[in-house]
Amino acid sequence: MKRTSFFPVFLAGLLLGCMAGGPPLTAQSPPPAAPAAPRAPSYGSPLLLDRTDLRLGTTVQFGRIPDLGELHDLQQLPGLAHVVLALPAWPASFAQIQALDQLPEGADLIAVLPGYPPSREAAGAWDLLGARARIVVLVDGPPASMAVVDDLNSMRGLERVIAQMDQPSRSGFERLQRPLSFRKVME
Repeated sequence: MKRTSFFPVFLAGLLLGCMAGGPPLTAQSPPPAAPAAPRAPSYGSPLLLDRTDLRLGTTVQFGRIPDLGELHDLQQLPGLAHVVLALPAWPASFAQIQALDQLPEGADLIAVLPGYPPSREAAGAWDLLGARARIVVLVDGPPASMAVVDDLNSMRGLERVIAQMDQPSRSGFERLQRPLSFRKVME
């Protein structure tokens, strides 16, 4: 074979071989994702565990008051046990929570409310609901007046008051007739 005819054939073969090469076709795992930064829990997204509740059921959580359509859609969920509302503020009147009367039968309502009720009407609105409501109030310290404690004591569905304080103390809560817990958030 001549040297001049071998070189173009060798060069063509080399180019074709390199073009047919490429990355290996073996399966590869995707690159590892960057670790997610840990999220601090907030009272806005509570996970409520009740050790006395032994039923198997579904819990649905809202960060707002659901509308009638959303409440109707809940009827399609199998085994609906709890609807949790983690509200950013107290509803001012019954008109704002009246839709909750359409809660599917058999489900209970758990409302987590921040701070003290802004008015007697806001506290009393929850008593007008026909739905079974359990209310948890998360406060930053003792109430400013005993009238606020009286408003809390009058709430039929108030299950517990949780005071978030650096130094837990019952001072200011002496007249509260509901269970009181303390919470300290560590940063």
